[in-house]
Amino acid sequence: MISLNLKDRVISTQNRALIMGIVNATPDSFWKESRGDGETALKLIEEGADIIDLGAESTRPGSLYVDETEEIKRLLPVLKAIRKHSDIPVSIDTRKASVMKACLDEGADILNDVSALEDDENMAALCAGTKIPVILMHKRLTPDVMQKNTEYADIFKEVDSYLKSRAEYALKQGISSDKIIVDPGIGFGKNTKDNCTLIKKCGLLCDSRYPVLMALSRKTVIGDLTGRSVEERLTGTVCADLLSVLNGAKLLRVHDVKETLDSLKVLQGIEG
Repeated sequence: MISLNLKDRVISTQNRALIMGIVNATPDSFWKESRGDGETALKLIEEGADIIDLGAESTRPGSLYVDETEEIKRLLPVLKAIRKHSDIPVSIDTRKASVMKACLDEGADILNDVSALEDDENMAALCAGTKIPVILMHKRLTPDVMQKNTEYADIFKEVDSYLKSRAEYALKQGISSDKIIVDPGIGFGKNTKDNCTLIKKCGLLCDSRYPVLMALSRKTVIGDLTGRSVEERLTGTVCADLLSVLNGAKLLRVHDVKETLDSLKVLQGIEG
């Protein structure tokens, strides 16, 4: 059984990983089917998502950051719509403490920070004080330029070292160890070969001290391996997600919840 401690409750699954369904309140996320609102979230909940991951600032390669006012304007209506119908845990994909505070006030449960608490000096204290889980992701530079520098001497060593340092920072800021999740940042300033290395070794990150989230859904690495367009990457994504789980991942951030859940049920049925 996989479980996650939230501020006021514990969620769990009998499957090998928790499923985070993606809802992007953005006009420019790379997979158009993820762009949506409360109805999109409710559909993913019906399909079996354990968590909804809600974001309003695209981090696709080449994208630009948006200001906090616009981010809050995009997020809150969707979050409020979810809360009218469901108490499902909601993670907020943001780098800004003011945005996270506004979402916490409306019932959000988890921070998903692509900057691993680096971009806003107030974020760690907010998370520690509210006792919410935090997802710390590795990236290089910012989305608009990150794919211009994808060379590493040792990809696993560098990503592992960075995530260890950010987890240590979180602990020093008062965030409990059972509230830390790490994400190697597939596609964030990395080439296909290095992404594959991280998929194979994901469970070893931070000496396996923290749950690992893998976000592979329909990304460029899947396209590079299959030669398929974004619209045709579902099968490749499910395969990569299952390999990640077999290699130690405990959470999967996906666009296609139903198919991911089916694959995890088959894995559980065969392997127990």
